Amino acid sequence: MAYKIDTDACVGCGTCASTCPVGAPKEDGEGKYQITADECVECGACAANCPVGAISQE
Repeated sequence: MAYKIDTDACVGCGTCASTCPVGAPKEDGEGKYQITADECVECGACAANCPVGAISQE
């Protein structure tokens, strides 16, 4: 199951993007991030490193 970012909780820091080994989190143009589900390898690096806990597995 891919990971998902709660955009209400996301602060746009980019930690998810910088820790993801495949670059699945992408900036959405509004200063927040979204994970491209078909690119996610479900490693959990983004969720483990998100400073605000905005990422969970779907």
